[in-house]
Amino acid sequence: MRFGYWLPVFGGWLRNVDDERMEATWDYSKRLAQRSEEIGFDLTLVAELNLNDIKGIRAPSLDAWSTAAALTAVTKSLELMVAVRPTFHNPALLAKQAANIDHIGGGGRLSLNVVSSWWKDEAEKYAVEFEQHDRRYDRTSEWLDVVDALWSRDGVDYQGDFYRLRDSVLQPKPLSKPRPTIYAGGESEAAKELISSKCDAYVMHGDSPERVGEKIADMRRRRERHGLPPMIFGVAGYSIVRGSETELTAEVTRITDVQQSKSGYENYQQWLSGTQLDRSVSLADYSVSNRGLQAGLLGTPAQVQDQVAAFERVGVNLLLLQCSPQLEEMERFSEAVITPMRGKT
Repeated sequence: MRFGYWLPVFGGWLRNVDDERMEATWDYSKRLAQRSEEIGFDLTLVAELNLNDIKGIRAPSLDAWSTAAALTAVTKSLELMVAVRPTFHNPALLAKQAANIDHIGGGGRLSLNVVSSWWKDEAEKYAVEFEQHDRRYDRTSEWLDVVDALWSRDGVDYQGDFYRLRDSVLQPKPLSKPRPTIYAGGESEAAKELISSKCDAYVMHGDSPERVGEKIADMRRRRERHGLPPMIFGVAGYSIVRGSETELTAEVTRITDVQQSKSGYENYQQWLSGTQLDRSVSLADYSVSNRGLQAGLLGTPAQVQDQVAAFERVGVNLLLLQCSPQLEEMERFSEAVITPMRGKT
């Protein structure tokens, strides 16, 4: 099992807690990334939104790509999985940018998390056309074609509905072989078909190991139909490791005190309307993004270790953690879960 975490580019993950002691600043991101390598984390996911959907649109939100490039230069082993939304990035220019960051990191440390845009207000505020769900996936399919072609060869000609290239050249090519890993997530039929045919890894919202296992089995069948090699499977989860049930209950209560008047609530409603999920979500799910509590990474060290092992048994290769405050809770998770589990192998 590999262990990753969401970089707190929004200053936290809790929509009902104003100050999580994890500032949306370069200094905090740098300190967290460097410390995460020391305590056993393998990867960080750098989310991309130009507005802050957690704390409200007037709160700070770090740019994903410049942050990732800088972090690559000041870390040694950490994989930077950088979110990218095709509606916001020309594919040829992004392929060039990503290849350069891959070289900065020495190869194998830059990967993409391809995300279809869902936030209409953000698109309008940043002069980007907002497209409906299936059309976004049509664009993403072409976008991936262009990026993959430019990473693999020169003299690329491409004629699509969204992008047209003539005799295009990209040098230097990425160091990562056969290419930087492309992750993506989605629960609609359009998303699953696209991901199984054109991506390398499938990242899921928080769910129980049983439900995640069913999704993995489905994606494996799709992948086999396309005649492609096995995928990587990741799950998002919010972790709370405590010594007793009383401590755990108190922390869960603190973070799920739903306040619909908070600045992020309207953004959450737009996310729900702009996506196609395979299950309904509750107001408690609203409190923590990406259905993180549903992964069940809650309890004593032994209980959380057992849950990690259950995910591993159904085929999960990567856990992507959110926690708060991030640095302190990641150190707790490392001591209680990562170090003991890796000591057993």
